[in-house]
Amino acid sequence: MGANDKIRIGVIGAGNIGNVHIRDYKKLGNECEVVAVTDTYLPLAEARAKEYDIPHLFKSPEELIASDIVDAVSICVPNQFHAPLTVQALEAGKHVLLEKPMAIGLEAAKQIMRAKAASDKTLMISHQMRWEHAAQIVKKQVEAGELGKIYTAKTGWYRRKGIPGWGTWFTQMSQSGGGPLIDIGVHMLDLALYLMGNPKPVSVFGSTYAEFGPRKRGIGTWGTPNWNGIYDVEDLATALIKMEDGSSLTLEVSWAVHMDTDSTPFIHLMGTEGGAALRGSKGKFLTEKFDRPIETEFTSPENDEGSRIRLSRHFLECVREGKEPITSAMSGFTNNLILDAIYQSSRTGELVKLDWNF
Repeated sequence: MGANDKIRIGVIGAGNIGNVHIRDYKKLGNECEVVAVTDTYLPLAEARAKEYDIPHLFKSPEELIASDIVDAVSICVPNQFHAPLTVQALEAGKHVLLEKPMAIGLEAAKQIMRAKAASDKTLMISHQMRWEHAAQIVKKQVEAGELGKIYTAKTGWYRRKGIPGWGTWFTQMSQSGGGPLIDIGVHMLDLALYLMGNPKPVSVFGSTYAEFGPRKRGIGTWGTPNWNGIYDVEDLATALIKMEDGSSLTLEVSWAVHMDTDSTPFIHLMGTEGGAALRGSKGKFLTEKFDRPIETEFTSPENDEGSRIRLSRHFLECVREGKEPITSAMSGFTNNLILDAIYQSSRTGELVKLDWNF
């Protein structure tokens, strides 16, 4: 690939998330070109191809991955297909932007890690919250030492009535890998670890609960329910994660819960010299001067280009320059390792020590 050549993208999965990927690549048209699309529901892929003037339509992901007209792929399919398609793509010499979570479970994540180790291609996990403007402001202050040592953090995302697509793949463990923990909790877990400076997690104690979904309560507005389907995932999870350096992270997340919440994701970082609080696009820094507490508020600008654009641009840079993505394969594996441990701890009632071998 020449320095000025456009990176040729194939999008696997033409649903809502696939549409977001296509849209953002189109905004970066000077750097890349979406040349191919596919979906298991071919009429949807056909509609996307027509809408975005995508020249090539493939009948299957396997055909798209095998094609020599594609340099990189975006994988935007249900969780159970993340690992097999990512492994195929890496083995076929394609760069990969993979939607979160990295895999449906830990064993599938290990398959991806082994494939990445054998490949010289870029693999980036699509954790867009790291690219939010407010999160980047906090990251710069952390790196500048303004918070001192971050010794503990708390993060979460409570949806009061938000179970998506009851009875569809979203609520079936065999297809999704879990409920809100793997759906939205993975975002908060990833972002919190990143803002903490990526400490190494070593143990997890967690609990999960399914008090709403099995009774067909707490149903949200996203997705079309299948009332003849299955709900065998959690609707709330909580965990304490201990790090090698002694710091800790508390994670709490729900699709449905009886509590006073505005459904905004949050993070609190507590450091020796200061703290930071993020709630959606707004945040504040907290410290003490002259024996008085001081708070400084900040927010994302109204004309911000958006986290997804920054994420997509970074992926293209990594492909072109051969550099390691900020949301690397190891970051995705770390998240899957912790998620698996939370589910295991909930089943056994025991603390789980993390095994980093893959």
